[in-house]
Amino acid sequence: MIASGTTARLATLAEGGGHESLSPYLTGGGALFILLLLLWVTTRFNRDR
Repeated sequence: MIASGTTARLATLAEGGGHESLSPYLTGGGALFILLLLLWVTTRFNRDR
């Protein structure tokens, strides 16, 4: 079954297996930067007033 295989892979990834080169702080910081950039772009183009 596809769902059980995907669940097993996600559980392994969540436990830290397989991708030790990815820093959680770098990933979180990158995500925060992208979200702040999107917020800035949205507020720059939203000139309804």
